[in-house]
Amino acid sequence: MSGPQCCSNPPTLDPASGAGHVEKIAGFNTYVSGSIQSNLTILLVSDVYGYEAPNLRKLADKVAAAGFYVVAPDFFYGEPLVRDKPDRPLPAWIKDHGPDKGFEDATLIIDALKSKGVSSIGAAGFCWGAKVVVELAKVALILAAVMLHPSFVTVDDIKSVKVPIAILGAEIDNLSPPELVKQFDEILKVDSFVKIFPKCAHGWTVRYDVNDTTAVSCANEAHQDMLEWFAKYVK
Repeated sequence: MSGPQCCSNPPTLDPASGAGHVEKIAGFNTYVSGSIQSNLTILLVSDVYGYEAPNLRKLADKVAAAGFYVVAPDFFYGEPLVRDKPDRPLPAWIKDHGPDKGFEDATLIIDALKSKGVSSIGAAGFCWGAKVVVELAKVALILAAVMLHPSFVTVDDIKSVKVPIAILGAEIDNLSPPELVKQFDEILKVDSFVKIFPKCAHGWTVRYDVNDTTAVSCANEAHQDMLEWFAKYVK
């Protein structure tokens, strides 16, 4: 993850973006969209740029419009990665914000949701967030998982997945190259959907240029695949 791809095309964060709102869940500031009355909940785990990224919130709203209650917590405690910050480079930042901590925090969110009566929970993770989601899938804390251009995820992780999982990868990705994604596909022992998007680069589902029609189209295709997966398994 130390390569430039994981940090490319950083979004302009906007705490006011999205049609939803921010509330506290398990002590975490969390972007929420949709109604908790649906009982069908999707946890979105962001990339290193965090929960104030407008494209992530736009996606949360899209998932909510499909009938889900969507939560996207701030697992970085108000400190998303700032690209090219001399006194806080990625290696230093990641020591304080590793996916292992993200997994621990995600379990707190899930516990809090269940205490509110939510029983059907799926999770999607982007880049950094994919590692968090695969850890949730290994202990079956969710009904279904989607990983989009994952970082840090290993073959051993995939061998331990216990719930249906979709993996959406990019053709141009040095973090999870097509060869690795295909290897994941071959060893999965659960219901799965694996797809590699041609001509797309790492981060394409949330760090696309909204003015680039081709990029938007590719992102939308991935979003639809994700939605169909959750519609199938989060019931």
